[in-house]
Amino acid sequence: MDSILPLGPFRLIDAIALGFTLLAWFGIGWLIEHPPASRPSVCEIMKEYRREWMRQFITRQPRIFDASMIDNLRQGTAFFASASMIAIGGGVALIGNPAAVIGIARDLTLPEQSVGFQARVLLVVMFLANALLKFIWAHRLFGYCAIVMSAVPNELDHPMVNIRAQQAAEINITAAKSFNRGLHSIYFALGSIAWLLGSYALIVAIVLTSGVLLRREFASKSREVILRNV
Repeated sequence: MDSILPLGPFRLIDAIALGFTLLAWFGIGWLIEHPPASRPSVCEIMKEYRREWMRQFITRQPRIFDASMIDNLRQGTAFFASASMIAIGGGVALIGNPAAVIGIARDLTLPEQSVGFQARVLLVVMFLANALLKFIWAHRLFGYCAIVMSAVPNELDHPMVNIRAQQAAEINITAAKSFNRGLHSIYFALGSIAWLLGSYALIVAIVLTSGVLLRREFASKSREVILRNV
């Protein structure tokens, strides 16, 4: 059973579960972006591929493929931003009118906690809101990247060719970092839904979510393929 020590509308175990969730979210994000040198994450490995992309972009004629790639990246961020906005709207609606869900909880003989329910949904909404902001910024940065790429001279002997290509690569990397942060928030938003089933369910869900993220970044088959001949 959960702890019976009160903590506002929550019990002590709720505060522990919430703290664990936030710590896991921050800690895994930091680890993925600052991995040990002996075992880089997929996000870190892809940075060099993005720089190599821009080096190849200099000599590629025509550059239609590169423009199409940037457009696809922007469409991806726009899709996730739109999905996050819709999900946020649904979460806000639940917070404003939790009666329907509480009725379902009554039918399932789950504890009825209106204030607690709203706070649990609020955690999901906060993760979604963070994801939305990251996706919006990534979308804008990919747009900046497209503009800088357009400024790369066609003449290979032009003194600004490599400089502009390097600038485009770094903006691309920053956009990808923001996009990945948004995806991580989506993962944790999905895991946080388990809080509706109880504090221990939240802890288990966050452990599973963290395991999925760590495996995909540090132990996935795709990572092995990406590392070949690097």
